[in-house]
Amino acid sequence: MLHLRSRRAGYRCFCLLLAIVTAFSAWFSHPVLAQGVLQRMLMQGVEVIQLSTLSPAHEMRMGQQIQAQMLRQGMRLYPDPALNRYISRIGQRLVAVSDRPRLAHRFQVIRDPKVNAFATMGGFVYVTTGLLLAADNEAQLASVLAHEIGHVNGRHLIGQMRQVAIARGLITAVGLEDNTAVNLGTELVLRRPRSRQDEFDADQRGVRLLSRAGYAESAMPIFLSKLMTARTLPAFFSTHPAVADRVTALEQLIEQDGNPGCTTDSQRVTCGLDDAAYQEYMRKYLKA
Repeated sequence: MLHLRSRRAGYRCFCLLLAIVTAFSAWFSHPVLAQGVLQRMLMQGVEVIQLSTLSPAHEMRMGQQIQAQMLRQGMRLYPDPALNRYISRIGQRLVAVSDRPRLAHRFQVIRDPKVNAFATMGGFVYVTTGLLLAADNEAQLASVLAHEIGHVNGRHLIGQMRQVAIARGLITAVGLEDNTAVNLGTELVLRRPRSRQDEFDADQRGVRLLSRAGYAESAMPIFLSKLMTARTLPAFFSTHPAVADRVTALEQLIEQDGNPGCTTDSQRVTCGLDDAAYQEYMRKYLKA
């Protein structure tokens, strides 16, 4: 534990030194601003980050901090280890064929009857118990996880944080304060709509992950279409724009890829299309 604390202290010192060097480099173009920021940092020991050059390790650390903040705000994780292992197995099957297979993704279930799913940064992916029950089969659940992994691979939250931080004037000459970044990340995940461009990009990345991992690509547009016709619209539809357009774009992409997908009876189990098996899992895990 002492060794770990020493490493963290050393990392903070390094970040502070890096920020000071950056401040000095900005001195000549913004002398007044740089002087004020540098003085405050020296007095308070504030840790700053550069979102444009955020390392995977720092992404994961911020993901942990965002989760801690969401838990403080009332998010409840579903404690059943067997269910979490099942979700993680599906997620890791997708991560293995993703653009960032070495990023240690973590898949967790939230106790919430609303249909929802989201990802933060550093590979933290969440699905609600309501979404698990809404899916017909494993491929449909995999399609949601693949979409969220697409957001992680595309670093979409980081890009959105940078845009909002600039618009609000939160980024100084030396970067963005770490605590401010965590607060902003939590706000964007829970309350802010995602851009149309990011959603289409995550869909494209996700549907190709399904194909590479051996799941039926068709599961993604089918599940979205099912949710669109539900009596109560899912929670994440309020932050995911143009769902009907996304379904159309996905169907066109699957047709263009020319991949017939997993549709034959002999492939239904391996491609995640066995409705009965999946629903039996959910009855067992969620006591439905």
